Amino acid sequence: MKKLFQAVYHCHAQDIMHRDIKPDNIMITSDDEVRLIDFGFAAVSKARDQTEVAGTPYYMAPEVINHSYGKQSDIWSLGVILFTLVSGYLPF
Repeated sequence: MKKLFQAVYHCHAQDIMHRDIKPDNIMITSDDEVRLIDFGFAAVSKARDQTEVAGTPYYMAPEVINHSYGKQSDIWSLGVILFTLVSGYLPF
C-alpha cells in the first residue's frame, strides 16, 4: 500500500487526478514495484473542482456523484482498496 500511496502522491504532485483507482488498475512488477495504469479517466487538476462523473462506482467517492470533487477522490479510492484488502470484502 505504501508504494501505491507514493504513486498517487506523485500523480497529485504533477496536478493529475487518476479518477479510476481500483485493483484492476494496479500492476506489480517482478521486482515488487507498483505501477498505476489506465489513465483513460485521468484529468489535470484545476483550481476549481471537477464536475464530470468518472470512475468505477464501487471505488468512487461520494463527491464524484455530487459533481464537485478534486484530488481527494483518489484518496477515497485508496481507502476502499485498503478496506477491501484488510476485510476481504467491499465496504458498501
